Amino acid sequence: MKTVIFAAMTAALVVSTPALAQDAFVGPRAEAIVGYDAVKTNSNGFGTPDGVLYGVGLGYDFVAGGAILGVEAELADSSAKRTITGVTLEADRDIYVGARAGVPVGDTALLYVKAGYTNARIEAAGFGGSNGDGVRLGTGIEYKLGGNLFLKGEYRYSNYQDDVERHQVVGGLGLRF
Repeated sequence: MKTVIFAAMTAALVVSTPALAQDAFVGPRAEAIVGYDAVKTNSNGFGTPDGVLYGVGLGYDFVAGGAILGVEAELADSSAKRTITGVTLEADRDIYVGARAGVPVGDTALLYVKAGYTNARIEAAGFGGSNGDGVRLGTGIEYKLGGNLFLKGEYRYSNYQDDVERHQVVGGLGLRF
């Protein structure tokens, strides 16, 4: 009888563990981000201005089979700029709306990929600014610290119109509600 009870308890634990891991990454979240931002301007002669990226993000994640799916939005700014022959090119705000898909690793980590729409503003002193529509792709890891707090790290690549690309390495601290 003890063997049957032990086997039943073990089976229940094994079956419930993935659900517990998934629950750690479900629901609404808010986060602050900071990282490295490199804006590759390709054809306009300004090269690759780089600087610090900082901003905030919101998201909502849910379980779909064995995966975690989510939607997210972000507003960021950057200190990336470069001056050539008296003209300063400066990366301004960056808006992102997209989705992510991930898989839990144990009960404290989530590996994910992301994709979505992004819109960046580039300012050129004396010439005004322009908005560029683009696509963002990325990958990252989210790590549950305890309670509702989490850390994340990710790499993102954005490709905008007018031959502008962006590479970012970002860290974040967030809270799930």
